[in-house]
Amino acid sequence: MIQDDITPGAWSPRSLEVKRLSAPRLHWPLSAVLVTGPSMSPTLRHGDAVLVRRGGRAIRPGDVVVAVFRSRPDLLVVKRAIRPTDGGWWLYGDNSLVTDDSRVYGVADVAGRVVARYWPRPGRVPSRRL
Repeated sequence: MIQDDITPGAWSPRSLEVKRLSAPRLHWPLSAVLVTGPSMSPTLRHGDAVLVRRGGRAIRPGDVVVAVFRSRPDLLVVKRAIRPTDGGWWLYGDNSLVTDDSRVYGVADVAGRVVARYWPRPGRVPSRRL
């Protein structure tokens, strides 16, 4: 679940963390999320603001998602879905120099799919064919 309040210092500086922006509640199943950290670079960069859709179509390999690792329930991350496993998803970051993903933390539960970046470089966040 995407949290409304994220305390600074509760997150690893190397991970790609997310923070829900204080914006009016949307009537759609969308949430505004702020990206921090380098693990999804170059697709998403530190400071990008994205829209996350909860529900909708099923998650597919290659989708960029917001998730929580089962071994780190305090860590909300943005990663790329690789494959479904054990009722959750195996996730990787796009930046090969940062490995704070399923290779370290294991299976994750997906909270939603990133559908668009709206700040500072508006545009779609592409899925990749895996």
